[in-house]
Amino acid sequence: MSTIDQIVEFNREFVASRGYEKHLTDKYPSKKLAVLSCMDTRLSVLLQEALGLKNGDAKIIKNAGAVIPSPWDSAMRSLIVAVYELGVTEIMVVAHTTCGACHMSFGHFKEEMLRRGIPVAELTRSDVDLDAWLEGFHDTERSVRSTVEAVVNHPLMPSDVTVRGFIIDSATGELAEVK
Repeated sequence: MSTIDQIVEFNREFVASRGYEKHLTDKYPSKKLAVLSCMDTRLSVLLQEALGLKNGDAKIIKNAGAVIPSPWDSAMRSLIVAVYELGVTEIMVVAHTTCGACHMSFGHFKEEMLRRGIPVAELTRSDVDLDAWLEGFHDTERSVRSTVEAVVNHPLMPSDVTVRGFIIDSATGELAEVK
């Protein structure tokens, strides 16, 4: 049985046993907080527990590296929606120690993409700069500062929204603010 099939089977039992009831809330974050963080599996549960957040407290937005690679990407769009539609007044950018995005690059992925059957023509597209699109970062603190600046300076982000950056320890959950 595939992992997805196992999840679907579990879900049927979860719903039948009303396991969802302890998670019931509405769409508005009760703490008026959005958190942009990395999609790293070590943070799946640790992030919310280390921040003391319960279901419904905050909008959690995740991507590879907790970055805003361009002003019009989906993470920035989600933050704008969180502010204007969902009442968010504070944003935390939370990167983490030992992040894989520190070493990410198109060059890193290219051979594997070819090996898995992606046509060379897709890897040499003229409409997408894959080097820039798949580039990670090499300094986590600098990346957090850059992401905070991207959010603060976005032309659609109101100046009354507080935006602060942090690095969370991937093992202990300890937060360190990036100034």
